[in-house]
Amino acid sequence: VQLQACGGGLVQAGGSLRLACASSGSTFSINAMGWYRQAPGKERELVASISSGGSTYYADSVKGRFTISGDNAKNTVYLQMNSLKPEDTAVYYCNAKVALVEYDYWGQGTLVTVSS
Repeated sequence: VQLQACGGGLVQAGGSLRLACASSGSTFSINAMGWYRQAPGKERELVASISSGGSTYYADSVKGRFTISGDNAKNTVYLQMNSLKPEDTAVYYCNAKVALVEYDYWGQGTLVTVSS
């Protein structure tokens, strides 16, 4: 499984960005996909995830502001980020979980910077 993430950038507080993560390879084996983020000096944290069945999870810090969705035809997962805050500034990583082999695949990070 290969993951290609894009969509980061610089935005003012209150603005919006949409991240996209395109998967290729053995995508049939993916059980869930998600977005993690890592801010400077902090541990990587799960922001949102979506299962192959469509179930979603959101960290409390982004509930009501971020929306994760998937396009099965394009093998792409999106993270729509609204009402961005400076504390959302981080490198965002796309993740795919394959339960059969208990393995996590990672895309390259994409930087999101929210200015105050």
